[in-house]
Amino acid sequence: MIDGVATDSSSTESNEKPRRARRTRMTGAQRREQLLEIGRALFAAKGFDATSVEEIAAKAGVSKPVVYEHFGGKEGLYAVVVDREMRRLLDMVTSSLTAGHPRELLEQAAFALLDFIEEYTDGFRILVRDSPIPQSTGSFASLISDIATQVEDILGREFKSRGFDPKLAPLYAQALVGMVALTGQWWLDVRRPKKAEVAAHLVNLAWHGLDGLEAKPHLIGRRKS
Repeated sequence: MIDGVATDSSSTESNEKPRRARRTRMTGAQRREQLLEIGRALFAAKGFDATSVEEIAAKAGVSKPVVYEHFGGKEGLYAVVVDREMRRLLDMVTSSLTAGHPRELLEQAAFALLDFIEEYTDGFRILVRDSPIPQSTGSFASLISDIATQVEDILGREFKSRGFDPKLAPLYAQALVGMVALTGQWWLDVRRPKKAEVAAHLVNLAWHGLDGLEAKPHLIGRRKS
């Protein structure tokens, strides 16, 4: 009672209680994307074997059954992550090949791979590891082979115009793309020199090697077979 006026203390206290903020519930699609991003980061940092469903669930703030509900387990999550990164890299390389001059096309292919390494580092780290899970898009080696097929057409036209056997274009395409991919793995950690300089040196070796290509190369050592 205040100054003879009765007050309802319970009503006053209830009005003074702070309201709890409502947690926004994720949709199924949003939760799936969240789990993919968390899994992607963990697989890149620790590898498949060292990453557990418990850790993925804990970082997402959910229980283990939620991970199983969306992906059937760690293997299913990993498979989706790898497939996505493979498709992303292949799309980046394929869409980059727009120039008409063969040397510039080689530059574009080199830049596409280096761009992927720079922008999607976690994805590249996952791809270059030996995957324990069969993928619908194949292995990293098969992905490199797919990219080489894109370059193969370029080399085939160039070989034909120079009087070389265009049937050898697939062999040279594999060699060129393999060279860029392996250099990319090295550059992933050192990041020196700058990306444009790396691309320039890769194309310098590839192009001037092609420029001085022998129509019928011969071996100079004792071994002939």
